[in-house]
Amino acid sequence: MKKTLFTAYCILFTVYASQAQMYQQKMATFLNLLDNYYVQDANIDSLVEIGITEMLKQLDPHSVYMNAEEIKKANEPLEGNFEGVGIQFQIYQDTIQVVHVISGGPSQKVGIQDGDKIVFVDTAKVAGVGINNDGVFKKLRGKKGTKVTIKIKRSGENELLDFEIIRDKIPIYAIGAQYMASPDVGYVKLERFSATATEETQAAIDSLRKLGAKKIILDLTSNGGGYLNQANSLSDLFLSEGKLVVYSEGRSQPRIDLNATKEGDFEKGELVIMVDQNTASASEIVSGAVQDWDRGLIVGRRTYGKGLVQKGYSLPDMSVVRLTMAHYYTPSGRNIQKSYAKGVDKYHEDLEDRYESGELFDSSKIKITDSTKYYTNSKRIVYGGGGITPDIFVGLDTTWSSKFYGKLVRSGSFSQFLLEYVNNNRTALEKQYPNLQSFIKNFEVDSVFLSTFYAFAKTKKVEPDSAENFSRSIPTIQNQLKGLLAQSLWNTSAYYQITNEQNPIYLRALKTFTDGSFQKYGIETFSDKKDDKKKAQPVLEKLKQKKKNKKATTKK
Repeated sequence: MKKTLFTAYCILFTVYASQAQMYQQKMATFLNLLDNYYVQDANIDSLVEIGITEMLKQLDPHSVYMNAEEIKKANEPLEGNFEGVGIQFQIYQDTIQVVHVISGGPSQKVGIQDGDKIVFVDTAKVAGVGINNDGVFKKLRGKKGTKVTIKIKRSGENELLDFEIIRDKIPIYAIGAQYMASPDVGYVKLERFSATATEETQAAIDSLRKLGAKKIILDLTSNGGGYLNQANSLSDLFLSEGKLVVYSEGRSQPRIDLNATKEGDFEKGELVIMVDQNTASASEIVSGAVQDWDRGLIVGRRTYGKGLVQKGYSLPDMSVVRLTMAHYYTPSGRNIQKSYAKGVDKYHEDLEDRYESGELFDSSKIKITDSTKYYTNSKRIVYGGGGITPDIFVGLDTTWSSKFYGKLVRSGSFSQFLLEYVNNNRTALEKQYPNLQSFIKNFEVDSVFLSTFYAFAKTKKVEPDSAENFSRSIPTIQNQLKGLLAQSLWNTSAYYQITNEQNPIYLRALKTFTDGSFQKYGIETFSDKKDDKKKAQPVLEKLKQKKKNKKATTKK
């Protein structure tokens, strides 16, 4: 009852601002009563946070309350850096193992290597004491300029090695991978719309163009979004000056248009954007703008459907309420926000519902919740009300899946096995495969390698069910082992270059450049400048008109 009254107060306080003083007094009186007369000590801070949180749940799924610590953690991936020693790690056999040393970071500068095991941090033993991830963060992260000493165990060394590391800002990159997918096609994997997303994407495209790329695949699968301004500026790379990227509008916010403002680095050239059901927010803004202007092809599965704009408002204790204050709309006028009328819990179950309904496998199962027809620049029909529906649908492939493969992933067997394998064989591998291309061409996950891996997994109590035929998973297991091994020896780009060869969305995206898809959908492959008098027309429309003219001539 008290929780209900508190929530009701919060709602009324928001809606009836003119009566703010009365509600403030009411709230103050209520909290004073709790503090002084409740049967036991009441955690007032906790009650206030619960009240705000419960109120926001009644509004929409994306209006949220965050305390100061939560804000810091949430902003780190978007701000592009944190302060620490610069390693990626995992805890294996109760020991902190360095999985990857971040390039240019303080650990790399002093000689820390992938595979090193951290035994002591500032004289405190951290191996065999049950340390968890949070414990590692507390010991290794710290302000720029502060020192931390560590002792590590390195394969081939009898004694522990001592290192003194000066903590520094550690970059968190927006680009996860980039490589040449073919002699004239460049691939860019954008992980997040951080503060440096546009800058990094531009640099990646420029680098690929120097290698011969005339066409680009932009991979936005599983990209959950980030900063709105970065979505606008990144779209600007592909759209000519003056074109609308997105607009927002709310009850208390008049319409605000965001337009392309300058000549972009890739206004000319065939563009494909990869999306899936986890592509959200800023990623959908870019995808929607590209689709509405017929600038490129969208390949994959229907996107998440987040079309709400939040603004952060600071509270007196440095906590923040991120309040939804507008909807955003694609250039054609689409609001792609999916419905949350059935409540927050049901809203977050939407992806599971898509799986159960078969939508992730069959485009005919896609439910159009907004029947309004919107039109792209070349008059193709598109719909809003639940994400961006791709131009070319690629269903989810689960034919390779098995219970055994799932156990291997969940147990961490892949990474743990390869960590030991690389530790024991790094010198030989680097000598045998001096570069990635030689590795891709010549390294094979053969039956002996697989048997060794299965034996390792068995020590982790991971075995196939007696009745299970997991042979369908073997090509995927081999692909993952090879990809992760390449990542350990080189970088994440190497991982994607290998594993994408079994990625149906990627393979279909690559195919669009050779199968006439751009012509079929009437997609621009040239720079759309103001002095262009002739506009792109879909090839199919041209063919229809030609047939009509031919029939008319025949009748005469």
